[in-house]
Amino acid sequence: MKLWFRAGLRSRLSLRVDGGLKFSRDILIAAILGADEFGFGTASLLAIGCVMARQCHLNTCPVGIATQDETLRARFTGKPEMVIAYFRALAEEIRKKLAELGANSLGELKGAYDCLRPRSPNYAETPALALESNMDFRIAPQQAPGLHASLSEAHAPQDDFESDSRTLLIRNSDRSVGAGLSGDLARSRAAGHLSAQGITKEFQGSAGQSFGAFLGFGIDFKLDGEANDYVGKGLSGGTIAITAGTGASRRGDVLAGNTVLYGATSGQLFVAGRAGERFAIRNSGALAVVEGVGQHGCEYMTGGVVLVLGSLGLNFGSGMTGGLAYVLRAEADDVLHREFVTVVEISDREDAWLRRTLREHLDRTGSPRAARLLSRRGPLPMLRVQPIHLQGTVQSTWEPVLAQLKPEFVPFPDARELAAVATNADAI
Repeated sequence: MKLWFRAGLRSRLSLRVDGGLKFSRDILIAAILGADEFGFGTASLLAIGCVMARQCHLNTCPVGIATQDETLRARFTGKPEMVIAYFRALAEEIRKKLAELGANSLGELKGAYDCLRPRSPNYAETPALALESNMDFRIAPQQAPGLHASLSEAHAPQDDFESDSRTLLIRNSDRSVGAGLSGDLARSRAAGHLSAQGITKEFQGSAGQSFGAFLGFGIDFKLDGEANDYVGKGLSGGTIAITAGTGASRRGDVLAGNTVLYGATSGQLFVAGRAGERFAIRNSGALAVVEGVGQHGCEYMTGGVVLVLGSLGLNFGSGMTGGLAYVLRAEADDVLHREFVTVVEISDREDAWLRRTLREHLDRTGSPRAARLLSRRGPLPMLRVQPIHLQGTVQSTWEPVLAQLKPEFVPFPDARELAAVATNADAI
């Protein structure tokens, strides 16, 4: 912290702390040590009835939270009001303790180390614990709003949220781009101010973390460049396309970071390049096409469809209890987590569904890999990876995914044009 402060960068940072935060005392200590934001995970789960059985990955949650089994899900009795009540009680307790300390806000406590007393009686002999109060650290972060805020500010509540033909420059400091816009869009729909027309935004550059996070239905993002971790986190009906040209696809460039589509419920993601580790972790309904993934792909996935048109990392499908993944036949050896998933030959009907998806991928990204696959006269060289105990049927898994695809496609190139594009791709 001192290093950032001395470099004059403290005002540009927003420090978040998490890990076992439950009580007001935890929040106050974190604030004194410089925290600006606080993350709650376990406490929120406990508030809605989690019993910490620690078997989330087995699909056997006894209280119906982390399971796709309808019998077990019937046991879930949690309500949003439970979480609301917990946080209201926590906030009230924090207010009382702030009053006891003579502070008006958590921001006023930053750097007030004189309020802390180490538990160890020998703390004076430990320099790391001998903290001194320093009022210079009481600085409220003044980070610029960034691109995510400007997208929302571009539309007044009564606007129709029309598409913008401009290409917006994006940097890796632009985080959570699209989250605020999705919230404004949802509020406008609820107020009846929105027309039926969707929103399309194009970006160029290197996107920061959580590009397209929580992107809502009717919003299309296209990025010409690359993106950091958490692309499409919590995707909720929107569409994201990432490409860096045909050369990037041929080389297998990494265009998206780790933990892509974390907790996505619906929507589409098309990446004309590779992604990092834990791709589509906890995906529960989104469609994704990517041209290679790192380790732990489709981990804990419970729904949706994922197409991987390139290499796979180790431990693919670990903890997967729902959804379907389609991988190249040549890449399926020795990387799948066989305790959770099995490999099945695709049917003619699936071949048609896959080709429809590949056409969408080609249309949105110009991927030569997709073009090469579509130029094949015989069946696609792909296998279906599914949970050993698949919930539902293959058709029921595909139905909501197919419904998200555009009903009409841009005229598809004929076989000669397709072959010309495919010749520029590496052999698959």
